[in-house]
Parts: sequence; structure tokens; C-alpha cells
Amino acid sequence: MDVKGLIMKQKDEIIIHFSDYFSVSADVLEDVGAFNISLINDIPLFIDPFLLFNSKYPTYKQLHDNIIKYLRFLRQKSVAGMVNDGLLSLWYTFPEVRQTWFGFSQAGNKGSGLGMDFARALNRNLNTIFSNFGNEKVTRGSHLEKLCLIREGVGRDNISDFTTNLIKEFLLEYTQSFAGEHLRPEFRRQFTIEKVRFNYDTESWESDSFELPHYDGDYVLLSPKNILTRDDIWINKDDIIRDFEMIAVALPNEQLRAQVNNYFLKMLPEKPTAKDKRSAISTTLLAFPQLIEYYIRYKEDNGDEAKTISEERVFETEQIFVELARQLSNNLLQSTNFYAVPGNTIIEARARVDYLKDFVEYKGGFRLFYFDGQPIKRESDLQLLFRLTWFGTPSDVSQEANNGRGPADFKISRGAFDKTIVEFKLASNPQLKRNLANQVEIYKRASDAGNSLKVILFFSKEEREHVQNILDELDLRNHKDIVLIDARDDNKPSASKAFSVELED
Repeated sequence: MDVKGLIMKQKDEIIIHFSDYFSVSADVLEDVGAFNISLINDIPLFIDPFLLFNSKYPTYKQLHDNIIKYLRFLRQKSVAGMVNDGLLSLWYTFPEVRQTWFGFSQAGNKGSGLGMDFARALNRNLNTIFSNFGNEKVTRGSHLEKLCLIREGVGRDNISDFTTNLIKEFLLEYTQSFAGEHLRPEFRRQFTIEKVRFNYDTESWESDSFELPHYDGDYVLLSPKNILTRDDIWINKDDIIRDFEMIAVALPNEQLRAQVNNYFLKMLPEKPTAKDKRSAISTTLLAFPQLIEYYIRYKEDNGDEAKTISEERVFETEQIFVELARQLSNNLLQSTNFYAVPGNTIIEARARVDYLKDFVEYKGGFRLFYFDGQPIKRESDLQLLFRLTWFGTPSDVSQEANNGRGPADFKISRGAFDKTIVEFKLASNPQLKRNLANQVEIYKRASDAGNSLKVILFFSKEEREHVQNILDELDLRNHKDIVLIDARDDNKPSASKAFSVELED
């Protein structure tokens, strides 16, 4: 998706988010509890079905009940052997609800949705491991998330996409109500939407029409912040793997504890690696699915923590990708006139990289890369921040697809003869040295680009020294086209101080 033309300047303000484009105060969105989404790229948030289950609001609880009702319907059909490929497509496959502008798309807001691979995996899990779905005895309720805890094929993104599709009618009504009350008529348009609600009499999905905000030929959906999270859903595979021993020890039945422990030890080789242990745990969970019930009950009993953690994650995401991203963009606009940019794409790209470096190192932006005091090392977060700075530019900005020789993160161009490649790498990337030595030159030849920037993010003094040693070996120390960004948290002002200073500027 090309950024050029989508982000506009209006009365010396940057148009990046919903509030900017639709001329509504961000405070109004805050009052109704809606997240102020970006209209450039997906924000890395998603809906956690546990937040619906554990909510104090009857509307949310009903939404969760509706999800479980639909899954019970699917299980009944599956157990009865009535599901062929045609019905799998009808009942199990859904497009991504890209109009929420949430997810992990590298460019724009278009994901792959839920296809036949997901359909077959979900149907298989309902028909075998969890044939008692909807009739659990240990947990307080049924949970969609349990279907992703053992076998591959149903992951976090699938759970979120499935949940979003099954509560789509609520999101449509929520957005329609907001638009009717707060948006001018020229910002609204009637849309006919497919798969809005399921008719259990006809066993088919129904369409309906809604008056919704329209942008770039499509509608836009708002989502309440209190059903969103980031990084992972509350009931997730990594947690059950990590907490396996605690769960096994806490089993109330002594005989079952002994069986589980004996089976698990038999699955381990003599000198197990971390990978061996994870595999043995997965195999044990498959053999003793009761463990999953006790894990989920533990998660239910600690549900208030899910709410607290999700609120923190959403707040931090909001601060970075809404508040601070807007300030970063406005500072950039005020400091350099990007509506009459002298020079070329390398000058334009370098200015944005320099501002991004300053933002991470001195304006509290490093916090984006941490959770619970631990670094979350993702090149994608830095890429998204960089993308949000490209507004009002005469250049075309695109995220490159894999060209057969490896992906270049961004290509900035003004015509055929002025192109700049910008790549983002982690210092911990084991291929960093080889990439530095060869990859950028390959990209130059592949795209006829005349300029390139390499941006490297590091999280510790040791990682910084590692990168500098590589640069010394390659005779690239202090190269003008290689930018190091310091995301350490042990050499920065306190998080609260960093944010308060930035928000007061």
C-alpha cells in the first residue's frame, strides 16, 4: 500500500489517525472508550476473547456466550460427521476484518484471514481432543482459546480474527452509533456487510446494511479499548508450556499427578534441550487434556490480572503509536519543510531515521520495546514507527516484498532515478554480519536504488559492542549510511519522567 496521497496536511496538522481524518476530537473517542486507530497501517493490537468472558459488562459477557454458542454448533456438526469442504468454507472460513486496522500486516491493513487450513484444524480439534467443548467440568466456562493450546494450525492471530468476525455485528453497531452522533454526513456512507450474524434456523450467515465512516473506498470500524490487548491473549500456549510443572504439581488427583509426571519423563531424552522439553510438554498435554482444564481454571481465577495487563499494554501502545507518533511527526514537520523538500529521497529518509533515533533514545520511545522489564525484540515495531512518520511527502513509500534475495523493509522513490532503500535489523540477528556485508548492495542492484540506509537496534552494552565489532571487521565503523539506535533501558531516565517531559513539550 502506497503512503503517498493517503496522508494529508490540513490546517498545519498531520492526518494519521481516525480523529485527524474524520475531524473529531480525540477526547470524544476517549469518552466512548474507543481506540484512535491509525489509517496508515495496522496497529499491533487485537481482541482477546477472555476480556469479554471476564468483563463486568453484560453486553460483553453476552458476546462471549454467543461465541461459545456458535462453537457448540460447530462441534455438534463435527461430532456427527456432517462437515464437508463446502460446509467448512461456509461455517469456518472468514475474511480478516481489516477495517478495524488492528493486526500484524507489514504494509497497510490487509491480512490473510481464516482459510481452509484454519477450518480443518479447528474442526479436527473440536472433533477429537475437545469433543466435550461446551460441557467442561473444571472451568467456570468454555473458552475458544483452548483450541490453540495443543496442536498447530490454530494460533493467536486465528483466535483474534475468529473472535472479531463473531462479534462483528457489535463492532458495526458500535461504530454506526458513534458515526451517527459525532461525524458529519459527508464522512458517512451506507455499506452492505456480509457475514454479520448467524441464523441457526437456516444454518447460514446473514448480511446487513450499516451507515459507517468511509475512507479510501472502504468502511472503518472502531473498537472499545477495554477488549483489546497486545503481544498475546490471556490464555495462550507459551504460558501453559512455561507453567507446565506448576500446573502438574497442582493437580488435585494424586494418581493423575503421578501418571502425568511419569509420562512426561518418558518423553524426555537423556540430556534434553529446551526444544526437547517443549515437545515433551506438548505431547503430554495431548495425552492428558485434563491439564488444559486446570490451566484455564487457574487463568479464570486470576482474570483480574488479565484486565490490568491488557490496560497497560493498550495504554503503552496508545502512547507510542498515537500520542508520541503524532508528536514525532509534528516535530518533524515543524523542523523541516517536507512540503517543499530540497534534495532527494536519501536526505528525506535520513531525516526521519535521525528523528526516530532521537525519539527512541531521548523521548521515552525505548519503552515500546519492553514488557515487564524484558525487551521484546521486534523489527516490526521500529518499522511501524518509521512508517507513521511518512506524511505529506512528494515521495512514494512502499514496504518491499521479498524479491527472491531477501526483503528490503522500505523503498522510498521519486521517479525512476531517485530511490532509497531503508532496512531495519536487530543487533541480535544472527545473520547481521552477512547482511551488512552483502545484502544492501544486492538490493541496490535488484532495484537500481542509488542510496541505502541500514538501521540497527540494540538492547544492551554487549549487543552494542557486538555490532561495533562487526562494523570494525567490515571496515564500516562510523559509516554514514549505518545508524545505530540505542534501546537500552539501563541508561535512560525513568519511564514516567521521559513520558512527562515529552508530553509537556
